[in-house]
Order: sequence, then C-alpha cells, then structure tokens
Amino acid sequence: MTNGNGAPVEQPAPQLNVLAQYTKDLSFENPNAPASLGQQQQQPAINIQINVGANNLSENEYEVVLSIEGKAETGGKVMFSFDLAYAGVFRIVNVPKENLHPLVMIECPRLLFPFAREIVATSVRDGGFPPLLLDPVDFVGLYRQNMERQAATQAASGAKPS
Repeated sequence: MTNGNGAPVEQPAPQLNVLAQYTKDLSFENPNAPASLGQQQQQPAINIQINVGANNLSENEYEVVLSIEGKAETGGKVMFSFDLAYAGVFRIVNVPKENLHPLVMIECPRLLFPFAREIVATSVRDGGFPPLLLDPVDFVGLYRQNMERQAATQAASGAKPS
C-alpha cells in the first residue's frame, strides 16, 4: 500500500492488552479427609484435563476461559479433585482476521496459565496435600488437536468447514 506520494503506508502495530483476569469458578473437594491425608506415602494417580474457550464481548474484546480439571486417586479412592475456570478479558486490535483465532486460543491462555497454575497449587496445598505444580501446557498442540477434532466432526456430519 502506498500513500499519494508513492511512499509506503505503515500498518498500525498489532496490540494485545489484558483488561482483566479473574477466577470465574473454583471447586476443590477433599471427600475422604481426614483419612486421605495419611495416605500421602503412596504416589497418587493424577489426571488433568485442560480446555480453552472464548467469547467475543465486543468488536475488539474477548473473554478467554482456561478450564483445568484434576483428580488424584490412590488405592481406588479419590484423594482430592478440583475444577478451575480462570478467565481474562483481552483487547486485540490491528491483527489480521486470519491470525485472530489462533491468537485468542493460544496466546491468551498462555498468558493466563501461570496464574491458574498458582491457584491450583495453592488450593491443593490448602486442602492438606503437597502443592500440585502443573507442567507447562503446549497450547499450540492443544489448538491443533481441537481444530483437527472440529474438522473430523464436520467431515463426519457432512458439513462444510466455515
């Protein structure tokens, strides 16, 4: 693109701003306490599920929700379980349309993750267990998995991808 003098017109720089971060929902269960607190000698089986969702709030603002569910079991009994929905409101401007969806679904949860990780660790510790430090998440891989799953669902239903 050029202006009337033949000089290139500079595109405005892309911007990603965090407007707010908050715990949307948090549940921690310690169903077998105090008996489960004495079972800490054995390493529990821990299962973690992570999902990302987004809502368009206005033309340039998006709410992104990072959902983390976890459960620790030993000897067939639940030691603890948790469910966290940690969210942020992001303002995104000057980003090409084709880059917007990956930015919202990869970079935004990447910014939220350290805060959600701390909430999980503190909740588990406050429940009487050693803090659970979640491993870093590959949000690019998670995004690709979700896109492949959506494409497979659309192909199975005969719908054309949007």
